[in-house]
Amino acid sequence: MPTISKKGLLMPQSPIRKLVPFAEQAVKNGKYIYYLNIGQPDIKTPEIALQAVKNSNIDVLAYSRSEGSEVYRQKISAYYKKHDINVNHDDIIVTTGGSEALLFAFGSIMDVDDEIIIPEPFYANYNGFSTASGVKVVPVISKIEDNFALPPIEEFEKLITSKTKAILICNPGNPTGYLYSKEEIKKLAAIVKKHDLFLIADEVYREFAYDGNTHYSIMQETGLDDYAIMIDSVSKRYSMCGARIGCLVSKNKVVIQTALKFAQARLSPPTLAQIASEAALETPQSYFDDVIEEYVERRNIVISELQKIDGVKVAKPKGAFYCIAELPVKNSDDFAQWLLEDFDVNGETVMVAPAGGFYSTPGVGLNQIRIAYVLKKESLVKAVNILKEALKVYKD
Repeated sequence: MPTISKKGLLMPQSPIRKLVPFAEQAVKNGKYIYYLNIGQPDIKTPEIALQAVKNSNIDVLAYSRSEGSEVYRQKISAYYKKHDINVNHDDIIVTTGGSEALLFAFGSIMDVDDEIIIPEPFYANYNGFSTASGVKVVPVISKIEDNFALPPIEEFEKLITSKTKAILICNPGNPTGYLYSKEEIKKLAAIVKKHDLFLIADEVYREFAYDGNTHYSIMQETGLDDYAIMIDSVSKRYSMCGARIGCLVSKNKVVIQTALKFAQARLSPPTLAQIASEAALETPQSYFDDVIEEYVERRNIVISELQKIDGVKVAKPKGAFYCIAELPVKNSDDFAQWLLEDFDVNGETVMVAPAGGFYSTPGVGLNQIRIAYVLKKESLVKAVNILKEALKVYKD
C-alpha cells in the first residue's frame, strides 16, 4: 500500500482522547465514569447565545468573510477594551477554535525546522501543532515542587538559537493552572525584544483567575506590538466548546496579513457559531462571578481531597480549571487504562489524562495525571475517592 507521511507517523496521540475506546467499553460493561480527562465544562452555555441561533432568520447559510464577520470582530474589540486590551477589529482574525488560531500563528511565523520555546508541561496539542508545522519544540521545564512557576529567565536565554522564532505560553495554564504575573510577562517581553522573537500567548482561560489574582495579557504590555500574538477562544469562557470559534489577535500588520492568507485558504469560520459567539459577548458579569465562585470551590475540594492521599503530590492552580497530580505509580498511562478496564467502586470509575503527553521531554511526567475539575462538587469528591481506593490496590 502507499506509505504514510513521516509527519503523519510522528503526529502524537492526544493524551486526553486516546483512552476513549477503553472508556466506551467500560460504559458498555455497565460502569459509570467520572470524566476528569477533558476540559469540557458542565456549566450551562449562556442562554443568550443559544437563543441567537434559534431566533436567526437565515434563508441561506452563507460564507462569512475569511477574517470573520466585521460586526463580530468590532464587538470582540469592544470586549477586549473592557479588559484594558486596546486592539481594533482589523487586528483580529476569527478562527475555527483557538486550535486553528495557533496553526495560523505557527504557519505565519515559522518555517520547517524552526524552533519554539515552551514552558512545560504544556497543552498537549502544542506538540501536535508543532509536528504538523515541522517545528521543533524546545521545552523549559517547570516543576510540581515549585507549583509550576515560570523558570528563571536565564533558562530561556540558554535555549535561544539562530533557529528560535518564538516563545509560547498558556496563561492561565493548561494543564497546570499556573497564572503568570505581570512581572513575569514583562520579563518575557524583554527577552523577545532583545532577541527579536515573537511572544505567543494562549489566553483562552483569561476569566478564570482565582484568589484575588488578575490576568495580565501580553497585549497590555507597551512596546510589544511587533512581537505579540494572542490566541483566544469562546470555548471555555462561555462553555461553548462545540461552537469552535476562536481568534488570532496581533497589532503586527504583517502577521495579520499573512495569517489572513491561511484563513482565506480554509474559506471562512462557521457562520452560525459566530452568531452565537457574538451574542455571548452580551453575557452579564454576574455569569462569570458565579462561574468563578463555583470553580474556586471545585478547585479547593479537589486539592484538599488529593492532599489526603498518601504518596500524592499536587500543585495548587491559580487559574483555569486543571491541576497536575503526581501519583505513586510508575506509568500513569497504564494506571489510567487499568482504571477503565479493571477497577471500579460500586460500579463507578474515573477517567483521567496521563500527563506524559503534556511534556515534550522524553520520560518526564510519566507518573503524573491531569485532572479537569469540571464536574459538580459531589462528583469530584466521589471521583477522588475512587482514585484513593484504586491506588491502594494498584500494582505496577
